[in-house]
Amino acid sequence: PRSFSAAELVRAAPAPLQPYLRLMRLHQPAGTWLLYLPCTWSIGLAAAPGCLPDWRMLSLFGVGAVLMRGAGCTINDMWDRDYDRQVARTASRPLAAGDISTFQSLVFLGGQLSLALCVLLCLNYYSIILGAASLSLVITYPLMKRITYWPQLVLGLTFNWGALLGWSAIRGSCEWSVCLPLYFAGVMWTLVYDTIYAHQDKRDDIMIGVKSTALQFKEDTKQWLSGFSLAMLLSLCVAGMNCNQTFPYYSAVAAVGAHLAHQIYTLDIDKPEDCWKKFASNRTVGILLFIGIVLGNL
Repeated sequence: PRSFSAAELVRAAPAPLQPYLRLMRLHQPAGTWLLYLPCTWSIGLAAAPGCLPDWRMLSLFGVGAVLMRGAGCTINDMWDRDYDRQVARTASRPLAAGDISTFQSLVFLGGQLSLALCVLLCLNYYSIILGAASLSLVITYPLMKRITYWPQLVLGLTFNWGALLGWSAIRGSCEWSVCLPLYFAGVMWTLVYDTIYAHQDKRDDIMIGVKSTALQFKEDTKQWLSGFSLAMLLSLCVAGMNCNQTFPYYSAVAAVGAHLAHQIYTLDIDKPEDCWKKFASNRTVGILLFIGIVLGNL
């Protein structure tokens, strides 16, 4: 029996369309959630006291997250197609496997970015400029694993841009005393979950010369992840205090802390399947915080 999931939807799509859907990782929505959730935090915090978040903006940013995550994955696979062929987990990706050509992926990328631009143009002028500024990070991130052991930091700067953009889309500009701590918290969160993710490929990465925080931290990974988690929680508290958040928000921050502590304590960095499970569970972290923001605002 078929289950209703993103992977099943991709498998049910017409065969010529499937490589493009897999190229934008539509069958693996965890990354899209992790890109989208910082946007929801910011939109929720920017709502007027006693009000629910703007559902139109949540919907608009949801569409934008799917498109920009897809565009980022397309760029990543274009840069990394030769590396991907050498790694068991990524060898079946459409570009690495030869299911589509580089030219076809370039045309597809143009289509995704054009649609994402249409979404961006629905926002105010400040947000349009702010959103466009993130494109340089989207394009250059895939190169970072070649030159630094901290590509996860650059991914954090890229993936959490919505923590700035969501607020400006609602308020017309950024309130930096709120947006910067929220953005920093998101960056720290990305360092946690993407370091865990990188431990899946560390053996292949060593062989092909690709760098990551997983290789940098090695057996000290849990200590580093604990530090990043603490920094995230403190930054969330600062952001909450600067926009007068209430008890449900701080309860959610505490729940996020408990979830991260459990992740780190039970993590086995030498088991790829456990790394994937822990990575994917971070969607729960983001949803917990969003619920806390909404309830705290009400």
